[in-house]
Amino acid sequence: MPADLAVIGLGHLGLPLARAAVSGGIATIGYDPARAVDLASGRLPCDGGAEGTLTAADVRRMLSGGFRPTTDPAELGRVRTAVICAPTPPAADRTLDLSQVAEAARALAARLRPHTTVILESPAYPGTTEEFLRPILEEGSGLRAGRDFHLAHSPGRLDPGNRTHGYAGTPKVIGGLTPACTESAAAFYGRLTDKVVRARGPREAETVHLLETNYRHVNMALVNEMAVLCHDLNIDLWDVIRCAETKPFGFQAFRPGPGVGGHGVPLDIPHPGRGARPLRMVELAQQVNDRMPRYVIQRSATLLNEHGKSVRGARVLLLGVTYKPDLADQQGSPAREVATRLMEMGASVSYHDPYVPNWSVLGRPVPRADSLYEAAADADLTILLQHHRTYDLQGLAVKAQLLLDTRGATPAGAAHRL
Repeated sequence: MPADLAVIGLGHLGLPLARAAVSGGIATIGYDPARAVDLASGRLPCDGGAEGTLTAADVRRMLSGGFRPTTDPAELGRVRTAVICAPTPPAADRTLDLSQVAEAARALAARLRPHTTVILESPAYPGTTEEFLRPILEEGSGLRAGRDFHLAHSPGRLDPGNRTHGYAGTPKVIGGLTPACTESAAAFYGRLTDKVVRARGPREAETVHLLETNYRHVNMALVNEMAVLCHDLNIDLWDVIRCAETKPFGFQAFRPGPGVGGHGVPLDIPHPGRGARPLRMVELAQQVNDRMPRYVIQRSATLLNEHGKSVRGARVLLLGVTYKPDLADQQGSPAREVATRLMEMGASVSYHDPYVPNWSVLGRPVPRADSLYEAAADADLTILLQHHRTYDLQGLAVKAQLLLDTRGATPAGAAHRL
């Protein structure tokens, strides 16, 4: 059965796009050999790629609205628009791994029809759409981009769990290979979003993602360094931020934490293999942010020592192991490194998270606290790594023997804050 749209890759980018399209009355298929079977049964895939963006109930509503997950690549030859949302995880050298984009492109190219609009939403370096994706599509289809089919890039801008800026309320940036490509992509996204922003071309659209992602990481690194400095100087950083954010111009408040997680990885190499130098500020920011889990361990050890205990043998309770509050997504969460280092130092680690029923570190399950207050009272040290709304932090501060708050969520004086 023909569809208007094929979403290729049903993870944290593809599923929200598919949901927006189905809600907008667009006949939509989702192609993802690894996840389609689970989704077709109304289940979220066990790999966690969709956690934090949709629930199983959301998926079931999509299915009842006509959404069709599939593992059959032949379905890709029956659509007007195909959006590639394949993941591009960081490789060992911190470059983006484009192998899944290549697989998606080859599957699409073999069935690509004239006049189809192809859009890349996957995170990519400037030049990826034209220099990496385009040749795969043209060689596999025998068609020419910009003449026989439309090709464009639109960076993903999803903020999981954001109740203020949903899909329709977040402007969509689009850069096409030709003006006609841009307009074709704009016509598609205009059915889903309130505002479409036209970039000069694919490279400019790709660089929007580069700038937006690195902006987040650089500013988080700055405030993380400020956290360390203010602790050393006995200054309340959280009060500093509270005052600074009253400035109506030239300042945006960021807050420190135990590390930086999420799907938006910093891109310190604008284009590997082209000879472009790394973005030195981004490189340094990554080093700063990577040190924060170790700093949490350092502060934890100091607190325990001040109370006559060592890390070895200490009972440590971790609160919140997801990368973002009120979501189940653990992508890049610093909790894993914090737990790993504590366990390697001989601590007895347990955790509590209302969104994570089971958690393993170093290949073995971490005990989950059933009674939060009893666990906090029993632990030598409780570390708040993520502030879920369900946590009564004032109550926890009273119950806990020692509470290290890495999110500044407890009232001043109620806990030791990062």
